[in-house]
Amino acid sequence: MANEEIKVIAQNKKARHDYFIEQTIEAGIVLSGTEVKSVRQGKVNLKDSYAVIRNGEVILNGMHISPYEQGNIFNKDPLRDRKLLLHKREINRLIGLTQQKGMSLVPLKVYFRRGKVKVELAVARGKKLYDKRADIAERDARREIDRRMKETVR
Repeated sequence: MANEEIKVIAQNKKARHDYFIEQTIEAGIVLSGTEVKSVRQGKVNLKDSYAVIRNGEVILNGMHISPYEQGNIFNKDPLRDRKLLLHKREINRLIGLTQQKGMSLVPLKVYFRRGKVKVELAVARGKKLYDKRADIAERDARREIDRRMKETVR
């Protein structure tokens, strides 16, 4: 499994900016045929998506998959709720983690593994404004250090 090929389709970069990622889990996703074809073309947007647990099932809300051009009547609603495929014990663990104050389920990326569409789901805690500012300051400082190191090498 070490040399397993993963083809990343879409990433939620905003999630890493807005949340502290506590834990990640891989989940399958229920899609129709035309949705899979759109995903293969890379027409997926995770920007404002999140997952909820309803009736013992994990549902992904807000993930936008553009309609497939040749799909005509078989196309589904681009923003419809999609069921994530997880084992019962994984769902129970997620229920326990998300019941803690401030924890939520956020998709980080959509990718293909062994020809199947997978979603990397994160249990995340929201960042406060000062946390975001600290991250930005740290990133800028790291960039400045790298820039200075590059100048000294020349």
